[in-house]
Amino acid sequence: MRKLIIGLLCLAGLAVVIDFGAAAYSEYHLSRQLRAGAALSADPEVTVHGFPFAAQAASGTFDNIEIRARSMRPDIPGEIALEASLFGLHAPAGELAGGEVRTVPVDRVDVRMRIEPTELGRLFGIPDLQVLGPPADKSDGTGGSGGTGMTTAGAVVLVGTLPTSPNGRVLPAAVSTAATTTAAAVTRTEVKVEADLLLVGDQVRIQATRFYKDPTAPAPATTPQNEISEADRPAVLERFSRTIDTKELPFGIRPTEVSAVGGQIVIEGVGRNVTIDLDRLQQP
Repeated sequence: MRKLIIGLLCLAGLAVVIDFGAAAYSEYHLSRQLRAGAALSADPEVTVHGFPFAAQAASGTFDNIEIRARSMRPDIPGEIALEASLFGLHAPAGELAGGEVRTVPVDRVDVRMRIEPTELGRLFGIPDLQVLGPPADKSDGTGGSGGTGMTTAGAVVLVGTLPTSPNGRVLPAAVSTAATTTAAAVTRTEVKVEADLLLVGDQVRIQATRFYKDPTAPAPATTPQNEISEADRPAVLERFSRTIDTKELPFGIRPTEVSAVGGQIVIEGVGRNVTIDLDRLQQP
């Protein structure tokens, strides 16, 4: 009996190893197919969730396939993250991994585009740009700090420093070191603004609306010498405003929501009972 139990356990362990090996094989080949079809610079990360994999492969229906990729775009400096979660994907496992099938029906697909703080700062021309949570609201007890992981839609607080002269005038974004003879001639002034996140069709509009002062912060003992002058304030608000064309999210899904999550701008979309083209993870 003991030998029988040990033998059954060994067989069960072997079956698990084989199952995970088959899943890894399919993940690798699907990743390669996605990279080639979407002309990505690196293999995307593909994870087939659910156990056993063999049962899903036999039925031709996969419960949840998660895809993560990095993408380059000419209008956004640096890389952005593309993510897709495919629920109820219907395709023969062999044909899916072998690249024989490129269009597949899916019960539901959740897609996301994430623009990280570094890329967002480059886009704005403000290298140290930060995206915080919603403006402070004493009634909710959050203090408006946002914190990592907090999700907010609508208004956010943008923080960054701009080059200013000693009299508080904001210098152009392309100000050169040649135009500044001494370090004392130019300083960097921290600016905080409130901005609205707006989804207009397939475009995301980040619109700075006003300067922000945290009502929960203690009042300064003196007035800062390099406070932004009134004459420069409209131009500064425009410096913190941008329109981003999503150019369609992964697999051609239209955006339905934009939010700020942990300092990132996240654009999301959902498709139900759709047929997706695996070559359209990223638009050419």
